[in-house]
Amino acid sequence: MATATEIYDYLRLLFARCGQTFCIKCGAQVRKDSPDEIATRILSLAPGRRFYVLHQFRIATPAAAVSKRGSKKTVSAPPPEVLRQALLDLQKRGFNRLYQAGRIHEFSSPETLLDVDFSKPVYVLVDRLAVNPESRARLVDSIEICYREGQGEAVLEFVADNAGNPAERLTFNERFECKNDGTLYQEPEPRLFSFNNPYGACPRCQGFGNTIDFDLNLVVPDQSKSLDDGAIEPWTKPRYRVLFQEAKRWARGRGIPTNVPWRQLTAEQRRLILEGDPENEYEGVKGFFNLLERKKYKLHVRVFLSRFRGYAKCPECGGTRLRAEARAVRVAGKAITEVCKLTVKEARAFFSTLQLSEGHLKIADRILEEIRTRLQFLDEVGLDYLTLDRLTSTLSGGESQRIQLATSLGSHLVGALYVLDEPSIGLHPRDTQRLIDILKSLRDLGNTVLVVEHDPDTIQAADCIIDLGPGAGELGGKLLFAGSYAAMLEEHKSLTGRYLSGELRIPVPNVRHKPAGRFLRLFGASLHNLQNLDLMIPLGMLTVVTGVSGSGKSTLVHDVLYKALAAKRVGGSVKEFCERLEGDSNVREVVIVDQSPIGRTPRSNPATYLKAFDAIRDVFAETPDAKRRGYAPGHFSFNVPGGRCETCQGDGTVTVEMQFLADVELICEECRGTRFKSGVLEVRYHGKNVHEVLQLTVREALAFFVNVPKIVSKLRVLNEIGLGYLRLGQSATTLSGGEAQRLKLAAHLSGTDNEGILYILDEPTTGLHFDDIAKLLSAFRKLLEGGASLLVIEHNLDVIKSADWLIDLGPEGGDQGGKIIATGTPEQVARNAQSHTGRFLARVLNGNGQAKRAPNGASKPAGASATIANGAKIPPAEP
Repeated sequence: MATATEIYDYLRLLFARCGQTFCIKCGAQVRKDSPDEIATRILSLAPGRRFYVLHQFRIATPAAAVSKRGSKKTVSAPPPEVLRQALLDLQKRGFNRLYQAGRIHEFSSPETLLDVDFSKPVYVLVDRLAVNPESRARLVDSIEICYREGQGEAVLEFVADNAGNPAERLTFNERFECKNDGTLYQEPEPRLFSFNNPYGACPRCQGFGNTIDFDLNLVVPDQSKSLDDGAIEPWTKPRYRVLFQEAKRWARGRGIPTNVPWRQLTAEQRRLILEGDPENEYEGVKGFFNLLERKKYKLHVRVFLSRFRGYAKCPECGGTRLRAEARAVRVAGKAITEVCKLTVKEARAFFSTLQLSEGHLKIADRILEEIRTRLQFLDEVGLDYLTLDRLTSTLSGGESQRIQLATSLGSHLVGALYVLDEPSIGLHPRDTQRLIDILKSLRDLGNTVLVVEHDPDTIQAADCIIDLGPGAGELGGKLLFAGSYAAMLEEHKSLTGRYLSGELRIPVPNVRHKPAGRFLRLFGASLHNLQNLDLMIPLGMLTVVTGVSGSGKSTLVHDVLYKALAAKRVGGSVKEFCERLEGDSNVREVVIVDQSPIGRTPRSNPATYLKAFDAIRDVFAETPDAKRRGYAPGHFSFNVPGGRCETCQGDGTVTVEMQFLADVELICEECRGTRFKSGVLEVRYHGKNVHEVLQLTVREALAFFVNVPKIVSKLRVLNEIGLGYLRLGQSATTLSGGEAQRLKLAAHLSGTDNEGILYILDEPTTGLHFDDIAKLLSAFRKLLEGGASLLVIEHNLDVIKSADWLIDLGPEGGDQGGKIIATGTPEQVARNAQSHTGRFLARVLNGNGQAKRAPNGASKPAGASATIANGAKIPPAEP
C-alpha cells in the first residue's frame, strides 16, 4: 500500500538522507570519521598535548608470494629504484619527513633515511601540533591532506609528556564502516531501500519476501496439539519416532513443556524447537530437513519432502524483502521495514512526534510534510486500520479505490477531472461523511469530481445531480433529471428522487424470523485481528454481519467460518481456523454468492446459466420442421458441433492474430454473427429462429414462451429480481457485478430444494439502486421461505434494518477491532451505546425504515418489497 500511495518513495528518501546505520554484529553506529568530528574530539583532550598527524607511506609493489601451506612469506623492502622514485615523488608533493617507531627522519638529512626499515610500516609526517583551539583549522586541513594522500586514512600519534599522559595512537578513516569490528557497509541511498532493485533486495528471496521452503503450516498443521500429541507432523511417522523421542527428552531438559498446545508456547521456545540447539546436540526440525536434503537422490525421500514444501516466509529477511544493510538503517530507532509494519493510524502518530536533529530537520522538512499529508488522506478515507506493507492484491475493491483517491489528493492536481465509481463501497456509514469531505476538498482545489453513487448521503452532498432511467437496460438511458438535491425531491419522474423524498421506501419488516433452535456455534476464532471470538449464528434466518471497515467481518465469515465448514465436509480439522465448530450437521451445503462473472467467455449467457436454453432447444427440436430435417436438441447449441457454424465454432466472431499488435475480432462472414448454420436458422418456432429467440429480453421471452411452463419457471425468477431487461443471449462478460450476483441468486431460487443450504454474500448491495435493493431483499425472503439460511456482510442500512439477526464487530478497525460488540435483532443492536452501527441504525428505525422523511409526511412502500411497516419506535435503553 505504501508504494501505491507514493509514501514508500518518500520513506526511501527520508532514510537515505536522515537515516543512521547501526552495525549488524555489535549494534554500534556506523559512520565516517569526518575531519570536523575528528578535530572536535581531539580538541576536547587536555590542552597542550603534542601529537603528530601522519598517513601511511605506501609503495606499489608486486603482491607477496604465498607458500604452499598458505602462509605469506616475509614482506621484503621494495627494490631500491622503486623506493628512490617513490621518495622523490613524495618530496615533490611537499612532504619532507618520515616517521617510524617514534623517530622522525628528515629528507634534508639523507643519512637518517638509511635507518628506516621499509619492510615495516612507514608513515609520512604531515604536521606537528599541540591541542589548542586556535589550531583547529590547521588540524582539519592536515586530516584532509591525510585522507587525500593516504587512501582515506589518518593516524594521530600522541607523545608521552611530563603530565603523565602516555603515548597513544588514534587511527581514523573516511570509510563507512563499524569502528569496532571494521565491517564495511553501503552508504544509504534511495535504491538501497527498494526491493525492486538488486541493490536493495534481499539476495535470498530476490525481494519477494517468500521462498519455496518448508511450510510451517504443513509441518505443524494443528497448533492445538502439544509435542506429546504429535504437533510436529513429520515426526509422527514410524520411521522418525526416534527423533520424536529425542526431541521430547531435549525439551524436558530445557524446561520446555511438552504437554502444552503449540500455540501456547513462547516464540523463543518454538524457535528453539524448529531451529535447534547445537550446544545441547539438538538439531531441530530444520536440521532434520537439512539431513533429508542430502538424501534427495532417493525417490521416497523426495516424495516425503514435497509434502511439507510450500511458500514460506524468507528466513533471511523475515518477509521484509530488503537486504540486511537496508534494515540496519534507522530513523528515530526504527528501520524502514518496522515503519511499514505500522498501521496508518500508528504511522501518523509516529511521524507527528518524530524528533530529528536540526540539520536533518532542514533536509527532511519537505519529505515529512508529504508523508504526513498522505497518511492524513488515508486516515480520512477510512483506511486507518491498514498497514503500510499490506499487499494491494489483498485489498477489496472499495479499499483500492479509496487508496487511489488518497493518492490523487496527495498529488495536489488542479483542473483535473476525477471519475469515481461507487467510492462508498465497503465504507461504514460512520465514515461516509469523511469521504464526502475529501471529495469536497478535491472540488475546492479547482477540480471537477464526477461520482457514480447510490449512497443517499453522498447524493445529498452533491452540487449537481444527474439521474438516468427510468429503468435498466433498454428501458433506461434517458436523462430524467439534472439539478440540485432540493429540486430532485420534487421531481416525481425520478425513481431516485421518490426514494430520497420518502414517497417510496424500503420498510422495516413487520415480522422477523425467530431462531428455531438450529445454530452454528464457533469457538476460539483468533485468525488475523479476531480476538478469540465465540459466536452463535442462527440458521434459517437472514443474519447480517456489520462493523466498521477492518473490524474482521471478512476474516470471520470467509477465512474462519467458510474454511472451517469446508474442512469439516472433507473430514479435516478446524483447528487451523478456530478451536471448535458445532452445529455444522444442520448445514447441507455452503454457497458463496459473490459478484464475480458467471462466465469468462462470450459463450456463457443468462439462458445457459439458468439452464433455460436446454428447454428452449427442446422446444425447437420438437417442431415439425426440425423433425423432418432430423435435428436433435444438440443441433440448436452453439457449443457442440452439429448445428453451429464451424467457421467461428459458434462464437459468432473470428479472431485474427496480429502478432505483436492487439488481436482483431471480426464478425464471422459465414454466419454473420448468428453462430448457427443456415439450415438450423430456417427452423422457426412461432415465427422466430433460435438466434432471434436469444435476442429477446427476459420479459419478451416470458410472453413468447407463455405456454411452455418449463421455460417460464426459469425466466420468471429473473424478472422478479429486476433482471427482466437482460437479453437471453447476452454475453456474461458484459454483465455488471450486481447483475452477475443476482443471476446467481436466480439460479438458486429456481431450484426446488434450498433446505439446509447456507448462502454467504459479501456486500451484495454494491452498485445497486434503492429499487434494486428492494428486489434483492425480496429474493432473500424467497430463499428463506425455501428453508435456506443467509449470512450477509453489509454496510447498507436498508439491508441491516431488514435482518432477522445482527452480529456487530468492532469497535474499530485493525488491531482495535475483532471483538463482538453486539448481537440480536436490529432493535436490540440499536440500543447498544458501544455500537457505531447501532447509532446509525437507531436513526433509520426511529424513522420507520427511513432516515429522512419528506416534509409533506406520508410515504408508501416500494412495490417490490411491499410489507406493512410495523411503525415501531426503538424502546428506551433498559436501565
